[in-house]
Amino acid sequence: MSWKEIYQSKLVTAQEAIRAIHDNDKVVTGFACGEPFGIERALIDNYKNYRNVEIINMLTLGGSPWCKPEMKGHFKLNCLFASQSNRKEISDGTCEFTTSHFYEIPDVIKNYICPRVSIVMVSPPDEHGYVSFGTTVDYTRGTTDYCEVVIAQVNKYMPRTFGNSIKHVRDFTYFVEIDEPLPEVKSVDITDTEMEIGRYCAQLIKDGDCLQLGIGSIPNAVCEQLWDKKDLGLHSELVGDGVVDLLEAGIINNKKKQTNNGRTVLGAALGSEKLNKYIDNNPSVELHPIDYVNNPIEIAKNDNMVSINSCLQVDLLGQVVSDTVGLNQFSAVGGQVDFVRGATMSNGGRSIIAMPSTAKKGLISRIVPLITEGSAVTTPRNDVNYVVTEYGIAQLKGRTLKERAKSLISIAHPKFRPHLVLEYRKRFNEDPFTNEERKEYFGEVKQQLNDVKEHIKDDVLSMLPIEKNSKGEQNG
Repeated sequence: MSWKEIYQSKLVTAQEAIRAIHDNDKVVTGFACGEPFGIERALIDNYKNYRNVEIINMLTLGGSPWCKPEMKGHFKLNCLFASQSNRKEISDGTCEFTTSHFYEIPDVIKNYICPRVSIVMVSPPDEHGYVSFGTTVDYTRGTTDYCEVVIAQVNKYMPRTFGNSIKHVRDFTYFVEIDEPLPEVKSVDITDTEMEIGRYCAQLIKDGDCLQLGIGSIPNAVCEQLWDKKDLGLHSELVGDGVVDLLEAGIINNKKKQTNNGRTVLGAALGSEKLNKYIDNNPSVELHPIDYVNNPIEIAKNDNMVSINSCLQVDLLGQVVSDTVGLNQFSAVGGQVDFVRGATMSNGGRSIIAMPSTAKKGLISRIVPLITEGSAVTTPRNDVNYVVTEYGIAQLKGRTLKERAKSLISIAHPKFRPHLVLEYRKRFNEDPFTNEERKEYFGEVKQQLNDVKEHIKDDVLSMLPIEKNSKGEQNG
């Protein structure tokens, strides 16, 4: 039987395909730009036909309909990465959450969660009968090797990618053809603060380094600062649009990599049509399962590996909190520790934790004496090397506790430094700064206060009524 005949024999509607899902099943689905929304909608529309079905997913760029009240007893979401649509439900117990380092997730799904059904999204088959997992290979492709039932949404908008990203049509149970544009993660405007953080991160990047960047404004800000670099490499679990221009210009050319030389290696692509077009049928970009891409041992095989990750909070000892706010789950560990350790093990490697100095519009400091009660430490202090804010770079590896705290205070927002100094004195029974250093940071505090006063003054003036004199001129 030809591959075309095999494909046609497995081609069904979404309604027909979901009949293979039974009560009490565990169903793992693709995530992010590869989430099979077309088939998921069919499940949601027929939720009353199912009892106690567990949906296993990572980051969703859509909603989390599995968490709606009417789904109770029918569907339950087991989330591997909290997102805006399910954080509240994780906190109130409506949604389950499983924590794991990203590179271990394929093993956790296969050997601990043990799903019977896998639902994925793929490209249409090529002339040899192979479909591609496109933007999201990560844990997704691996589930199709061992799940009893494998259902694929075939979508013409899914790019075809190289690497360990293909599978023959014979290896699927059903195909459902639903063409719809992929969800996008579009770039947003980069703030001055983020651009300054990017500038400091770029100071730690040298010609020939191999980068892990991630997605979001700070990685994009870093990319904006790399145009004077040469022969950079890219080995990253996720990337967004920010890398495309650097790849097209040859700034990132992967010439110096020890493994996958000449090729960009990714686990998933989370961008817009700009990124999808770049990776489509591009032999210089390879997508591989995340237990390869994020394995610290594999990461370390590339010399001069530089990882850049963000976080929510850092305490004065260097403990990093990236995925929780108190007892509430905000995101997930993801690949932060994978790449921090891989970069540390790399010959000449460096790991960077980058963040704005404040949160909640400047109301709270991200550098704190003690992490918020209930928060989980994402990256232990012993693993942390560089911490970057818009106020500079703190290098922690090999430093004493006092030196760590002093370095972190120096890159905190100036208005929070006096409080951090007081906490330092309580802990270490000494002043962290000389008289000259104190003058410097108190000078920054005064300038910050003056800036705030001027801002308030301008705001107040702008709200006052403007009167005009007899000549039609405005009176101040």
